[in-house]
Amino acid sequence: MASSDSAIPPHNHAAVSMEVPLKTSAPPPEYSATRGAGGSKKHAVVDVFFRVVLFATTVAAIVLLVISNQTELIPIAPGIAISRTGKFSHSPAHINLLATLCTAALYSIITGLISVFGLRKPGGTSTKLKFHFVIVDSLLLGIMAAATGASGGVSYVGLKGNSHSRWNEICDTYDTYCIRVGASIALSLASSVTLLLLVWINTYALSKKIARL
Repeated sequence: MASSDSAIPPHNHAAVSMEVPLKTSAPPPEYSATRGAGGSKKHAVVDVFFRVVLFATTVAAIVLLVISNQTELIPIAPGIAISRTGKFSHSPAHINLLATLCTAALYSIITGLISVFGLRKPGGTSTKLKFHFVIVDSLLLGIMAAATGASGGVSYVGLKGNSHSRWNEICDTYDTYCIRVGASIALSLASSVTLLLLVWINTYALSKKIARL
């Protein structure tokens, strides 16, 4: 009789097992949303930083290119010399580079302000806006790289000359001009690298947002 009283009915085992809490490794929805918002903020801060770098490099390149003019006396006969000025405007490639740099500087101001305003939003910059950034950044990157390469090719001829085409080097005479143009091209290359980093950063941010969907 005592043994029958101490035995637990089968339905009690089921009741006890149902009271055990289930364990799960999935984070709460609040944690995932907070973590996603924090990541968006970090991407927005990095985006703003590189757009400031883009503005600084393009403006510095513009200034160096514009002030690169240099006037020297070129001897044409014994005891006879004429005044000649080396200008960036003498080369269409340099003019194209200047136009591209001005466009990139203006673009960096506009997109930088948009990114700063995006920092004030709870979710950061919207996915649609990041997608537009990737498209336009990639387009400007191609234009900037092409302009930098063309200007660099012309400058190399000015530095080394071309004996096959009978083009003489001019940097031995216009040294200041060549130094400033060369520095402007180097900064243009830095602007191209900055645009490439911006494309990578925004593409990575988009992939993270898509992965959370």
